Amino acid sequence: MTAMTAMDEGCDRRLLTAPHARGRALGEGERALGEGGRGGLLAGLLRTARPRQWVKNVLVVAAPAAAGRLLSWHAAGQLALVFGLFTVCAAAVYLVNDARDADADRAHPVKRHRPVAAGQVPVPLAYGLGGVLAASGPALALRLSTPAVAALLAAYVALQLAYCVRLKHVLVVDLAVVSTGFLMRAGAGGLALGIPLSRWFLITTGFGALFMVAAKRYSEAVQMGGDAGATRALLTAYTAGYLRFVWQLAAGAAVLGYCLWALEGDGHAYAGVLPWRQLSVVAFVLAVLRYAVFADRGAAGEPEKVVLGDRALAVIGVVWAVMYGLAVARW
Repeated sequence: MTAMTAMDEGCDRRLLTAPHARGRALGEGERALGEGGRGGLLAGLLRTARPRQWVKNVLVVAAPAAAGRLLSWHAAGQLALVFGLFTVCAAAVYLVNDARDADADRAHPVKRHRPVAAGQVPVPLAYGLGGVLAASGPALALRLSTPAVAALLAAYVALQLAYCVRLKHVLVVDLAVVSTGFLMRAGAGGLALGIPLSRWFLITTGFGALFMVAAKRYSEAVQMGGDAGATRALLTAYTAGYLRFVWQLAAGAAVLGYCLWALEGDGHAYAGVLPWRQLSVVAFVLAVLRYAVFADRGAAGEPEKVVLGDRALAVIGVVWAVMYGLAVARW
């Protein structure tokens, strides 16, 4: 226990005394990756589409998983389609965003290595391809999926483009827009399969997304210190205390929503071996508390990196998924 405490205190001291060094290290790593990944036009377009961000689209399985509607070829096909359509729409937004910010990115020590800013992808091509993809996503959804999914994708594209142009410079609204993007992904799978989205699902997912978004912003502010505006201009308008308040509030609301769902019941008599639905609250709360440790230290960057980089959090996540699955299956 003493050794673990010393390690934790050492981590805290490094974060508090050397945020600039940590920021520079992250920047150097991204810069090396950018220089090493240079190639032709197609490679530049692929890098601009941010393949590492595609993992976020896995959220489309959230609603079907909650309803126990994953084990069919029809469901798998529809979810794979929605995953692909969200990937297309997200790529469109990234292309337009990088084209719009090309001049500013060239003056940034890290972002100048982005393919559009570096000249690997011409700005007119980025705008043109981004526009084609933005129109193609909802159009394909209307033809291959449902009108509800098409409308959701159109709203997602419009909201994200508005974020690129203006909303990312508006206090609080920027946090809401990014969180809404996660919520739209989580709800798309349910719309594709005609699954009603419960109020508790929307509350837990929405505030859970806000928790992670605010924690990431807080971590950026802590790591960069006075240089926060160099990576995200709006960070200088937030205080660390305010961002801490937001992620704490969102975490509490997400836990409350999940507990109400678990304890409310679904109108069916319990017939399983154990009350998995209620027991899953323990794993969910532990996961939030463990993630909050990284948020409090200013080390909650990309959510997927936090989860996969911490063995205890990953194990808790697996345990929660098993309990949730057993609850849905009424085992």
